Amino acid sequence: MSIPSKLLILVGTMTNTAEYVAQAIEMDCTDLVPVIEVRMMDGLDISVFEEDALYVICSSTYGAGDVPDNARHLYESLSSQPKYLGQVRYGVIALGDSVYPQTFCNGGLRFDERLTDLGAVRIGEVFRHDASAGTEPEVVCTAWAREWLALALATTD
Repeated sequence: MSIPSKLLILVGTMTNTAEYVAQAIEMDCTDLVPVIEVRMMDGLDISVFEEDALYVICSSTYGAGDVPDNARHLYESLSSQPKYLGQVRYGVIALGDSVYPQTFCNGGLRFDERLTDLGAVRIGEVFRHDASAGTEPEVVCTAWAREWLALALATTD
């Protein structure tokens, strides 16, 4: 498998935290991949996975463990327009708050489950950021992204 020349970070957010995380990754990881694009999930559907890219789903969790409003159309299209996504390599940054243990990080975990069901291949483990941990999401998620990108690029040779 050839190394994609682009990292596409798909952002699902209600309060912009996931967008800030994606922007921090975009600024910090330019030495690892030639092109990094941050794209809000607004209006996207399953066809976004037709691009030649490595993907990171960066999603907060909203309400009772749901995907954010701007991510709903993309998430639902994974069921309403299903197709085999075996060519897709991805990682997940799931944002949540452990004070809600039943739904902790479910926004990102729901995307992970759907993508896996469609044959996409997750690289590494889902990164779960806990808003109650007292860490800055931009800092810890960027550190994860650097390690994840190194792993992802090594496994696509």
